[in-house]
Amino acid sequence: MYGDPALPPDFEALPYANPDAPKGGRVVFGNLESFDSLNPFVNKGNPPWQLRFWAYESLMGRSYDEPFALYGLLAESIETPPDRSWVEFTLRPEARFSDGSPVTVEDVIWSYETLGTEGNLRYRGFWTKVAKIEQTGERSLRLTFDTEDRELALIAGLRPILKKAQWEGKSFADASPTDVPIGSAPYVVTDYELGRSLTFKRNPDYWGNDLPFRKGTNNYDTLQLEFFGDQTVLFEAFKAGDLSAVREFNAAKWDSDYNFSRVQNGAVIKTEIPDQKPSGMTGLVMNTRRPALDDWRVRQALIEAFNFEFINDTLTGGRLPRITSYFSNSYLSLQPGPAEGRVAELLAPYAETLLPGTLEGYTLPVSDGSERNRENLRSARALLEEAGWTIDNGILKNAEGQALELKVLLQHGDLGEEEMLKAVDIYAASLERLGIKLKTDLVDGAQFVERQGEYDFDLTFFRRDLSLSPGNEQMLYWGHEGANDPGSRNLMGMNSPAAEAMIQHMLTTTSQEDFIAATRALDRVLTAGRYVIPIWQYAKSRIAHDASLRYPLRIPIYGDGFYYMPEVWWHAEAGN
Repeated sequence: MYGDPALPPDFEALPYANPDAPKGGRVVFGNLESFDSLNPFVNKGNPPWQLRFWAYESLMGRSYDEPFALYGLLAESIETPPDRSWVEFTLRPEARFSDGSPVTVEDVIWSYETLGTEGNLRYRGFWTKVAKIEQTGERSLRLTFDTEDRELALIAGLRPILKKAQWEGKSFADASPTDVPIGSAPYVVTDYELGRSLTFKRNPDYWGNDLPFRKGTNNYDTLQLEFFGDQTVLFEAFKAGDLSAVREFNAAKWDSDYNFSRVQNGAVIKTEIPDQKPSGMTGLVMNTRRPALDDWRVRQALIEAFNFEFINDTLTGGRLPRITSYFSNSYLSLQPGPAEGRVAELLAPYAETLLPGTLEGYTLPVSDGSERNRENLRSARALLEEAGWTIDNGILKNAEGQALELKVLLQHGDLGEEEMLKAVDIYAASLERLGIKLKTDLVDGAQFVERQGEYDFDLTFFRRDLSLSPGNEQMLYWGHEGANDPGSRNLMGMNSPAAEAMIQHMLTTTSQEDFIAATRALDRVLTAGRYVIPIWQYAKSRIAHDASLRYPLRIPIYGDGFYYMPEVWWHAEAGN
């Protein structure tokens, strides 16, 4: 996106991969809930999230040790002009699908067109910005864009490529859940039982085995997923040795629950992986489509009433720091105090529409750590009164006599279910002191997805991962088109011209310094918008795993993820 990639043309392997890692072995992971589809590219069904990453690949691949840089994968070369108005890819002649057939320009063009018109909604936005796609040579094609957006050339390189011939005479969008799309990645699906288990085998004839980009990656012969109804059963399976590794997100449990016999005898190792990526946002998002929550003063009052210090101490032993903004923990985050320099210049045209604190500086309230949280509750009460809400016989009501009653939507079986339920219980007691009744709706995964898609909640659990290379996805998260369209990623229903202007600047600037300023400005708009009650951040990943699993000493700046474990890990006894 800016300047040159970090790796030279003759690089040996990705910096966080071990090119000498042995091949072999089997690892088993546990997923919560279930799955009813093996096609991760359509709106229909609920496929395992790992399927997209393990069995499919794209024209280019990402190095997770640098932001905004891609390297050739199915494509051997990439050409784009300074204004990024088009991008041309030339395919590697050796590129093959898992069935041995060559990856052709026809397959690539079909994949773009089909995913852009019949595929999952996450693929369709990009396609609306493509003015033309055409074959330019035996192994080359060009995409021309109709929108000024420098990131589009990179996004184009990350679209999954599928085999066209597989779908001749068949509907891609309405295919059977067990129609597994043919991909070109190192792993293929070999066995499954819908809702129960899924097995991937490493393709020994994978076309890219000798690519530097693939050296030291995808080392296991078998990857297996087992599905569990709740976290407790999954954890017991790991303790018994039925699973190879688990990720733990609760710091208190990490200290207290991971002392079972297999840890004590060395069969299981506890590993912590730090990262430098943004915290993202995790917490309870407020639905501004609801009249009461459309008022920023009410939202601020709800934030004041959330006694983070007490909740954090109760649930995690105070081990996890609070998320302070959407891009906190990174150089993209808003800076303390008033907006200055280029950030202030970018926000100035929208000054009259910005909420208090955006330009002046906004920080989350801090309690004294006691259960009562008196000072913050007094602030909350004052804000509610200013917004027209008063207590009548212990019940908070507006001028029309309507009580403020809220429902929080949570998912049964979710990884954080237990701690979120406890957090909400403590929060409900605080709100009760303000005359607000908070009720919890605990539903299964299917209902949770459906109700979030229909915005049928007042508050709901919210997790939005953000990267060091934010771009077009930001418009999906915060853009006005998602404020009312069902099924969007804009759960809070925000409609902010300032936010969209900052995103547009991020997508069009040619200066990295200007990009950072625009992102910091966006972070101010989001944070001072008071859309989410933030909880704690996970500045490092906690992985408990079999002692036989090994990993490189070099950790990418993005830390842990599907690109790290299991992608660059290996089995200690493999290759012997």
